[in-house]
Amino acid sequence: MSNADIFLGEVIGTAILILFGAGVVAAVVLNYSKAKDAGWIVITFGWGFGVLAGAYTAAPLSGGHINPAVTLGIAIDTGDWDQVHIYMAGQMVGAFLGAVLCWLVYFAQFQANREEDKAQPTLGIFSTAPAIRNPVANLMTEIIATVGLVLPILAFGLTEGLGESGTAILIVAFLVVGIGLSLGGPTGYAINPARDLGPRIAHSLLPIPNKGTSDWGYAWIPVVGPLIGGALSGLIFNAAF
Repeated sequence: MSNADIFLGEVIGTAILILFGAGVVAAVVLNYSKAKDAGWIVITFGWGFGVLAGAYTAAPLSGGHINPAVTLGIAIDTGDWDQVHIYMAGQMVGAFLGAVLCWLVYFAQFQANREEDKAQPTLGIFSTAPAIRNPVANLMTEIIATVGLVLPILAFGLTEGLGESGTAILIVAFLVVGIGLSLGGPTGYAINPARDLGPRIAHSLLPIPNKGTSDWGYAWIPVVGPLIGGALSGLIFNAAF
């Protein structure tokens, strides 16, 4: 795969991931949305379908990593680092663009948020935040949840039939839903540095009425935690398999 194909594939795939993922959160939390208050299960499935659509779209061009933690885990397992920076650059650009697309889709609802009696912070649509702010616990949650994502992804590669049938990405999508349902409560399960940082940057730059803070004090945890989790997954996979 060429550098151009990898970059384009990851931009497109990650943008689709964030469009679906941020979009389902916007649908559930924004006032005047038809899906208002649909709940956590809807959010987890929305993110799962975002992985499904994004990874399948990117796969012919880049393999469909759409997550720096996945890219890092694969690089540590294989020892191939030549194109890691291309993957991660594409993922960051795609995540930012996906957040902008979500803002455009829900533009009227974001504008309605300027009404003082209905105003609400909007960062949670774009990025994660902990239910209880405890940096050590939050970081540990992101590390463990990301191992729960990346280690199975690496192991799926050992099942030849999944690759031949094209169902590996479908299984990963359901895995993401499961992580959200089981492990997403403490921190909102970023498990993807680009997924959190790219939209957080977009949130800070977009002219969203009454948007509140972008919470840069917390922003390192959903970046560092998943990267550690991805690296551990590669090391564990190398040692055990």
